[in-house]
Amino acid sequence: MSTQIKAIVAEEIDGKIRGSLKTLNVSDLPDNDVLVDVAYSTVNYKDGLAVSGAGRICRSTPMVCGIDLAGTVAESRDPAWKAGDRVLVNGYGLSEDQWGGYAQKQRVKGGFLVRVPDAFGLDEAMAIGTAGYTAMLCVNAIRDHGITPDRGPVLVSGAAGGVGSVAIMLLAKLGFEVAAITGRAELADYLKGLGASEVLDRAEFARDAKPLEKERWAAGVDSVGATTLATMIAQTKYEGLVAACGLAGGVSLPSTVMPFILRGVTLRGIDSVQAAMPRRVRAWQDLAELIDRDKLRLATSREPLERVPELARDILAGKVQGRVVIDVNA
Repeated sequence: MSTQIKAIVAEEIDGKIRGSLKTLNVSDLPDNDVLVDVAYSTVNYKDGLAVSGAGRICRSTPMVCGIDLAGTVAESRDPAWKAGDRVLVNGYGLSEDQWGGYAQKQRVKGGFLVRVPDAFGLDEAMAIGTAGYTAMLCVNAIRDHGITPDRGPVLVSGAAGGVGSVAIMLLAKLGFEVAAITGRAELADYLKGLGASEVLDRAEFARDAKPLEKERWAAGVDSVGATTLATMIAQTKYEGLVAACGLAGGVSLPSTVMPFILRGVTLRGIDSVQAAMPRRVRAWQDLAELIDRDKLRLATSREPLERVPELARDILAGKVQGRVVIDVNA
């Protein structure tokens, strides 16, 4: 076994955190129970914040970035896992206080691991990644609320991003009419190819909304926050639900209590980082049943580890379409 590995490591230099490609020794890895030969990771908005230093994601440095990984167990002191098991990790503080997936090998806690469903290759698991797993948590929140396709269309913001792209696929597969919000009109055909029936301009929602507006949506999936989320809430139908999982547009929520007390609207926060293991396992089992692998390929590109710093800047600038899989060994 090679004792050296490549990794994207965030370091603090002159008060600023930046991630760059480094060579580490396997002995540098944390003393956790399971050594994973990492095959793939991916790029999420949170990764963009961590690697670029635009957000204070890394709580200590040096920190191996990457909130996702998929690979094969090489060694394990945890009896639940053995060499050869195909595993993935989403969240659990990777890139924050746990070394993450932008490395050719990583030692992780056994309790963080989820078995990769047989339906997926390791690359497909990362084409889904935290973004797709989060999308599934959002869709399950809508289903668990009792919302069915006959209730009306579902609105998805940040539609060309990772969460949005997978949410569209899942909702369309379940028979929902899906309206997609994007600021990139040139991606309308891409979004319709994923299953959106209508593509709406982001400017219609990124504005100051009235406390209550015309009821249009049975439910919503929002990864943007701020005025877009407030407008979505104001337009949600009676006893509808909005699943909120992101803040790409800001952390504020300029809304009122009126949609909640006059229309019974539910705002459901979705946290993918510390979600309980039963919810994670259910989400991945549902993804194995529902994801359209042809559409997933349509929404996915593949890049080498060395391009992660550039991709981190691109995703924050809204230049990344769909899912980007990082081949850590390319």
